[in-house]
This record gives sequence, C-alpha cells and structure tokens, in this order.
Amino acid sequence: MAVTTETQRLDAHKLRADFPVFEELINGRPVAFLDSAASAQKPRQVLDRMREFYEHEYANVHRGVYKLAERATAGYELARETAAAFVNAPSPRELIFTRSATEGLNLVAYAWGLDNLGPGDVVVASELDHHSNFVPWQYVAKRTGAEFRVIPTDAQGELHLDVLDEIDRAGNVKIVANNLVSNSLGTINPAEQLSAWAHERGAIMVVDAAQAAPHRAIDVQALGCDFLAFSSHKLCGPSGIGALWGKRELLEQMSPFNLGGHMIRQVTVEETTWGQLPYKFEAGTMPIAEAVGFAAAIDYVNGIGLDAIERHEHELVAYALDRLGDIPGLIGYGPPADRRAGIVSFNLEGIHPHDVSQILDMDNVAIRGGHHCTQPLMRRLGVAATNRASFYLYTIPDEIDRLVEGLHKVRKVLG
Repeated sequence: MAVTTETQRLDAHKLRADFPVFEELINGRPVAFLDSAASAQKPRQVLDRMREFYEHEYANVHRGVYKLAERATAGYELARETAAAFVNAPSPRELIFTRSATEGLNLVAYAWGLDNLGPGDVVVASELDHHSNFVPWQYVAKRTGAEFRVIPTDAQGELHLDVLDEIDRAGNVKIVANNLVSNSLGTINPAEQLSAWAHERGAIMVVDAAQAAPHRAIDVQALGCDFLAFSSHKLCGPSGIGALWGKRELLEQMSPFNLGGHMIRQVTVEETTWGQLPYKFEAGTMPIAEAVGFAAAIDYVNGIGLDAIERHEHELVAYALDRLGDIPGLIGYGPPADRRAGIVSFNLEGIHPHDVSQILDMDNVAIRGGHHCTQPLMRRLGVAATNRASFYLYTIPDEIDRLVEGLHKVRKVLG
C-alpha cells in the first residue's frame, strides 16, 4: 500500500501491486479496468484475510461456546465496529449487516415504509437514483396508496431542486430517498440539504451511499440522514455483503424484515419475540467471512485515505474529460469535473454502447455499456444507454489514454 500522507496524494502505480488482476497480461498489456462503479477489484490484503479466517477462525457466530466459534464471533463483531466507525455511526448496534446495499434499502422500504405510509403521504426519489433506491419506494408507495414523486435533473445531470415546493404541496412528505453519488453520471448530490428539507416536514431521509462510500468520507451524523446503505464489493471487499445504518429509535420501532435463526429472543407456540439490535434484522447464518473481508477492505481504504482517493479521482475525471473532448462525435453527460466523482458517461454518435464496449474489449479495455440500472435517467437524457468509464484508487492516466485510443479505433471501424 502506497500513499504520501503529507500532501494527501496516493501513488496508484504502487497500489496496483496489491491487486493480482493487474499481473495478468493480454497481448502484453494488463486490463485497463474502467468499471469500478460496478464492482471494484480486490487487493491481496483482503484475499489473504479471508483465507486466514476460513483456515483458522471459521465457525458459525453467536452460537457455539468453543474457541473457534468465539474467534469467529469476535471477528464478525469487530467487522461491525469497523463498518460503523467508517460511516461515523453513533453506535455499532445501529449497523446491520445485509447481503447488499440493495437489501438494506429494501429492508427500510418494507420494514418502515409498509407500516408508516398510506393515502395522502408522499414518497420522494430522484431521476439520478439507481433502481435499488427507486423501485422499492415506487413499489411500497403503490402498495400503501401513497404518492410517488421524482426530483428531475437539469441539463448537466444535477438535481432540479426547484420542484421541491411543488412536491411539498402534493401531500404529506414521509420519505425522501437519494443517492449520495450517481452511479451513472458521478453527480455528487446535496444529501445534507435534502435531509434538512425532509426533517422540516417530519419525513425520514434514506441515503444510498453504495457509489459514494468507496470514494469519499462518509459521516451519517453530518449528513443528517436517518438511514444509509453501502456495499462491500464496490469498496475492494467481497460481494455478498453490505451494511445498513439506521437511527436506533427508528430501528427499534420497525418490524423484522427476515425471520428465523438468531434474530429471535424467544419462540413459543403462541408468540415469538425479537432480539435486540442489530440482531433483530440479521436472520439465519450471515455472510461471516465476507464481513471479515469487508472490514479488511475498509482498513485497506482507510490506510490509503479517503481524501487522497477523492482527490486522485477528481484529477482523473478532469484528465478524462479533457482527453475525451478531442474525439469527434462524442456526446458527454454529467456535471463539470469539480462537481462529480470518478465517473464519465458518454456516447459516440450513431454507435451503440454495446458495440463500443465490445471493440474496446478487443484491446483489453473494460468499460460498461448500458442503462446502468437508471432507466428513468436514460429517458431524461433521451438515450437507451450510455458508455461509462469509472475510476478508483488503482486507476492510472495510461488507462484513460488507452480508452481514448480505443474510441478512435471504434470510430474508424464503425463510424
């Protein structure tokens, strides 16, 4: 791991040595992996920690009193403390492990939304939201008779907050949901402002931080939100686990989302009572080794520094937007470099993103072509899909150069 702390700059070339994937060469070149917004590559530190856990510490947690079980439980609960501290949660008991950020958002939609929404209430999401923070709210609104309203975007892909007054007049605002960073455009959203607006109306604020947590410091207390979900796999950790933070008073009032296993306090034929937080929401055997790997990934990212990662990505975005501007027929989407995270979205006039992605893959350049689970946003942009290149702590300018070189090839082949 390599970072210069005095100037908060990281050395991406040295960091790449931590990632085995970059040692694999095709035609003498490593993959130019520009799809970290979908999922990040994994460093040896995470892989080694999970292997160590499986080999020397593995057992089911919260059940056995033998040494292996005690070791496993200690590792699992330490992972919870690590994840809670990562988002500055007031207490680790407010941090629930889920199978993904998506499951965390669904947990809130089902366990809070179905019990608290009804006719006359308003649920608010935005055109920038990933389907995981859009569809659950649309669904529970229909189930409960509440109205579903959407904050539109402007021409630069930023939220059009002027509509909030109109939304306020539509009924009793109960839920505001928004992603902190757009996974399609990289737009950094004003979560603090939306949280304040929601609370002025007695509503709760739900933040999807899956695209933000790997790239910038997260503080749930500063954001002023009520729930925040993030995932491991985008943060150099394993897939199959995420985390949901929620305010204790809200979590204690909510019904369980999944039933069975360790989430109970007592079961009788007549009645079942639920366990304390956070176990009330952790049914069955949880992803134990994945939690340990999640914590190792957080330690790895913290060791580099979120400020250094964010600065590195801003520099890469500025460089990418400058280079992409030289490509004829390229249409770019999203805000300026200083108001977005490490994502650039674009189209080549007359060429479908899937064709662009396939030709780039011939030169071992990996980007994403598609709607990125943001179909309402694609409709606002007037397209079916876009090309998306996304950056992380291991991205180097040479990979952006390879992307630009490949796009010129695409135009030559298909233009």
